[in-house]
Amino acid sequence: MEHEPAVSAYKNHRSPCLPKMIFTRHTLLPGLQPQLLKMHLNLLSWLVLALPSLATTVSPKVSSILFSGGTIIAFNYTTEGLEVIRNGSVLVTGDRITGIFSSSDAIPPLATGTEQVDITGKIITTGFIDTHRHGWQTVYKTLIPNISLSKYFIFFGRAATLMTPEDVHISQLAGLYEALNAGVTSILDHAHHIWGSEYADAGLQATIESGARVFWAFALNSNIQASNFTITEQLEKFRDIGRKAAFKNTPTTLGLGYDGWGPLPNVTEVEEVVAAAKEFNVSVITTHSLEGAWGYDNSPQNVHSFGALNTSIPVVFSHASFLTATDAQLLRVTNQYVSVTPESEMHYGHDHPKNHLILDQASIGVDTHITFSSDILTQTRLWLQATRRELYRHVLDDWHVPSTSPMSVNQAFLLATRHGGLALRRSDIGVLAVGAKADLVVWDGTSPSLLGWNDPVAAVILHASVGDIEHVLVDGKWKKRDGKVAEKTYPEIRRKFLESAARIQKAFLQTPLPDPSGTFFSGYDYAEPLKIDTLRGPGTGYGHEFWE
Repeated sequence: MEHEPAVSAYKNHRSPCLPKMIFTRHTLLPGLQPQLLKMHLNLLSWLVLALPSLATTVSPKVSSILFSGGTIIAFNYTTEGLEVIRNGSVLVTGDRITGIFSSSDAIPPLATGTEQVDITGKIITTGFIDTHRHGWQTVYKTLIPNISLSKYFIFFGRAATLMTPEDVHISQLAGLYEALNAGVTSILDHAHHIWGSEYADAGLQATIESGARVFWAFALNSNIQASNFTITEQLEKFRDIGRKAAFKNTPTTLGLGYDGWGPLPNVTEVEEVVAAAKEFNVSVITTHSLEGAWGYDNSPQNVHSFGALNTSIPVVFSHASFLTATDAQLLRVTNQYVSVTPESEMHYGHDHPKNHLILDQASIGVDTHITFSSDILTQTRLWLQATRRELYRHVLDDWHVPSTSPMSVNQAFLLATRHGGLALRRSDIGVLAVGAKADLVVWDGTSPSLLGWNDPVAAVILHASVGDIEHVLVDGKWKKRDGKVAEKTYPEIRRKFLESAARIQKAFLQTPLPDPSGTFFSGYDYAEPLKIDTLRGPGTGYGHEFWE
C-alpha cells in the first residue's frame, strides 16, 4: 500500500498521486504538469478516439457507465473547492471516473456496451467517507440508547462474551450494507472484535464480501477479557493476515488499530506494534484519543514519541476531544488527522470542546452505529450546526449580534468527503474528479424533501436524507440501485442477521448492566449529571430505566 508522504509544511499536503488514466479536461487529478500536458496532447486526443476499441480489444471485462443530464458536484484541485456542473455527464470506466462533461462539451464515442443512465433532475456526488466505525456491533442496535461512555466500556466486555465468529461475520456484513445504503462508500473500521484468530478471519471475510471500500484496522488489545488471546498471538495473527493478503485486488486494505500509546505505555509492546505496521506498510493506523477525566490519552504527542507520526502511514485520531494547542500543531506539521464523531461525542459524553479549532486537519466519523445514525450525512449536518452554535455563542456572550455564518455547507461537504481522503492519504477517493475512484452517489432531486432545490450542496447537506439516495457505486460497481441494495444475496444476509441478532439480544437483555460507582479507571470519580424531567408531577418520562 502506497501513501502520500507526511510533510513538514502541512499546507503542501494537497498534492495527490499520479492518476492511472486521465481522459478529459474537467477537474483533472494533478500530477501531469502543464508542460507535460502539452507534450501529451496528441496522445490524449488519440486515446479519446481509440478508447472504444481499446476497451473492447484490450480489456473486454472493463465495463463503462455514462451518467448524463444531472447536476455534478465535482472537485477542483486547483481551487481545492467544489465545482458545480449543471446538466452534465460523468463517464465511469472500470473502477475510475474517466470523463466529466458540461452541457457544452462533446462526449467522445462510447465503448461498445456502455450503460447509459439518465440522471436528469438528480444530483451526483462522490461517496461519503467515514473515518471511525465499529462495524461488527450491528447486532446490538437499540440496546443501549441512553448509556454514557463509562457504561459503554462495560457493554463492550459483555458483548465479547456473547458472539461467535459467525455472529461477527453476519453482523459486520449487515452493518456494511447499511453503510453502503446510506451512501458511505469508504470506511475506516476500528475492528476491535479480535477476541481470537477465528474472530479476526470472520470480520475480515465479511468486509471483503461487502465490496465496500474499507480500511480494516486490525485492533490489537493487550487487555482482552473474553479469551486468552495474548498480544503476542494477536501480532502473529496480524502478520499472518498481512502475508496471506486475502484482501488483495479488493477495495479492502489492511490497517492497524491500537489504544496503548499512553499516558503509561508498555514501551516494548508499542515498539512491536509500530514495527508490525511498518513491516506491512498498513493503509492506516488509528487510535481512540480521549483525554481529560477519561484518561484515555493516546494523544498525538504520545504517538509521536514512538516516531509513528513521521512515517508514510497515515494516523487517524478518533475523537481527540480535548486536543491541546501543541497537539494541534503537531497534527499540522506531520499532516495527520482527527476523526470527529459528532453524534457519538454528544451521546456518550465525550464532548468535543476544541474540535472546531482543528477542522483543517479533521474528517467525520460515525463510531457506534448501534446507538444512532449510521450515515455520514447526519453526522455532518449535526457537526455543521453544532459548530455554528459554538461560534455564534462567542459573539452573543459579548452582547453582539452575529453578522455572518461561521461555517458553510461547502466546508461541511468537504469534511465528509475530501477530508476523509486526505486523512487516509488517498487523493483518489472523496472527490468527483477525472482519474478518481468511481465511488459515486446519485440523489433523487425530485423527492419531496429535495423538490425545488437550487444549490445542490445545500440540498444534500441540509435537506437530503438516506431515503433520497437512489444509486451508490464503489469502484464502478453498483452497491445500491433504484433505492435498493444491489446484492442478490441480501435477503439471505438479512435473514441470517436477524436470527443472530434475536439470539444475542435475548442473552444480552437477561442481565442488566451494573451501575458504575466509585472511581473510573482513569482515577477520577464518577458524578451523575442533572437528569431532565419532561413530566409534570410524579415521574420524569425518562423510560428505558433498565439501560440508563
